[in-house]
Amino acid sequence: MATKKQFAVIGMGRFGFSVADSLSKMGYDVLAIDSDEHRTQAVSNIVTHAVSADSTDEEALRALGIRNFDVVVVAIGEDIQASILTTLILKDLGGPVIVVKAQNELHGKVLQKIGADKVIYPERDMGLRVAHHLTSPNILDYIELSEEYSILEIRASTQVIGQNLKELNVRAKYGCNVMAIKREGKMNISPDASDRLSDGDILVIVGHKDDLMKLERAYAQI
Repeated sequence: MATKKQFAVIGMGRFGFSVADSLSKMGYDVLAIDSDEHRTQAVSNIVTHAVSADSTDEEALRALGIRNFDVVVVAIGEDIQASILTTLILKDLGGPVIVVKAQNELHGKVLQKIGADKVIYPERDMGLRVAHHLTSPNILDYIELSEEYSILEIRASTQVIGQNLKELNVRAKYGCNVMAIKREGKMNISPDASDRLSDGDILVIVGHKDDLMKLERAYAQI
């Protein structure tokens, strides 16, 4: 039986709290760390362990056995210096995969250069999702996979209900691929070209950002 992954989340602001809460609800062991005792107390009933500690203190992290965790999420808020120093210490200690929240592109570049395994931009990504929702109410989600590729979830409208994927012709017209169809809470991850769209269906489409943008404009009413 595989050993359950262990996560440490440093910084119990809104984002860090949300990550720790979500991981705990998924059944993982989570250590929550914050320099503010009130924040660690607030999360103590949710996670496996909650500790008040200064993440820029190498000895404090070493004492917590941080290198024994599978993944450490650095979710420090406004203090960019603390974010960078914490990442440097974690990299020096070795062991876990290091995922760090960045405030902006420059912060993200620095984090990548000093060895963060993954850099995330929650504010930017959320802004992107909201923008897509605002421009087309039928767009349910927009997820960046990389600098070039993304996934789009779009609700099928009356204009395309009854058509099959071959007739919709998304790949030939826009260079995007329908990778799944959500229907009544179930996911068809290998839709056939002959599959016809029904009322309430959601198309999960992957493609280059430029191609997805063209599809969004053309299918603004989907």
